[in-house]
Amino acid sequence: MKTAISLPDDLFRAAERQAKRAQKSRSQLYAEALAEYLARHGPDEVTDAMNRVVERLGEPGPEPFLARAARQVFERTEG
Repeated sequence: MKTAISLPDDLFRAAERQAKRAQKSRSQLYAEALAEYLARHGPDEVTDAMNRVVERLGEPGPEPFLARAARQVFERTEG
């Protein structure tokens, strides 16, 4: 998909330098930058992906050591 955008001159020049340093086309640089921005600002997508992973893994029970340690701390504070 082709699109036209307006950028401040200094931002355009900085992007050109980065594209050259990274040996990428301008289009590739802009596409990657936009994809990263969307990933960072789309918390629902990230949360949904994490929830899918948790569902696939299942909910493990507490580690035996941690359960024992928690019980001991609880018993000491209840006394």
